[in-house]
Parts: sequence; structure tokens; C-alpha cells
Amino acid sequence: MVLEIFALVVLAVLIAAAIWLVVVIGNIPGNMARAVDHPQAEAISILAWIGLLTMGLGWFIALVWAKTRPILPTAALEQRIVELETKLEQMEVGS
Repeated sequence: MVLEIFALVVLAVLIAAAIWLVVVIGNIPGNMARAVDHPQAEAISILAWIGLLTMGLGWFIALVWAKTRPILPTAALEQRIVELETKLEQMEVGS
């Protein structure tokens, strides 16, 4: 009887450790992306979790994605935003 209880306790500890390990591994790509202030960190984190549920391929893709930066023409985009905001202000003043 005592041996059965001990076996159940050991089994419970092993299951808890396995769940903890899955959570730690699932958070790795998202944490890496947040650490470097990646603009798509939340999407990377979601892909990592979905990837774990689908046997790991998405997790590896998320890991690579966390280490890459999107190529965005930020200077041109910021200039376009300023132009559009100026036009919007002119439209509001004109009406």
C-alpha cells in the first residue's frame, strides 16, 4: 500500500515536471522575440504554442522568426504617415 502511494506521488511529480518543461520550451521563441523588441513578438509566441501542439514544426519556425527582423521601409512609411496626417488636419480645418 505504501509503495503504491509512493509510486503515485512520483508519477504526479513527473507529470508536473513534464508540464513545466513544455511551458518553458513553449515560451522560448516568444521570450526571445520580446527581448529584442521584435515588432511581431506576439505572433511569434502564438506560432510557438501552436507549433508545440502540432508536433514541433511551427515551434522551430517561430524560433527562426524570432531571430529575424522584418524588412520595412520605415523612413518612407513614416514620411507617408506624416503626409497623410497633414492632409487629414487640412480636411478637418476646411470643413
